[in-house]
Amino acid sequence: MIKGIVIVNNSGKPRLVKFYQNVFGENRQQSVIRRIFQQVSTRPDSFCNYLEGSVPEWGENIKLIYRHYATLYFVFAVDAQESDLGILDLIQVFVEALDKRFEHVCE
Repeated sequence: MIKGIVIVNNSGKPRLVKFYQNVFGENRQQSVIRRIFQQVSTRPDSFCNYLEGSVPEWGENIKLIYRHYATLYFVFAVDAQESDLGILDLIQVFVEALDKRFEHVCE
């Protein structure tokens, strides 16, 4: 199950956020976004695109699956049953759809 989708720039500023499992309160939502960004932004690009993350609002067994395109991180927070490669493919299709719809768009 997808818990949330977070798209942030290299500075950690959210560009698109959708939580599918509720996180109540703006402060808690900002905390989740900040925690996710800290976990993925510190990893070198040579590392794999998924990691076991800890987001207390969603529990301990959360996987963060992400892709880093130019200045944006596309991050999907999912539970342990989701396929890593399936979510990476979903991110790729999502980015291609955005690219086709909004040509020559930068952050």
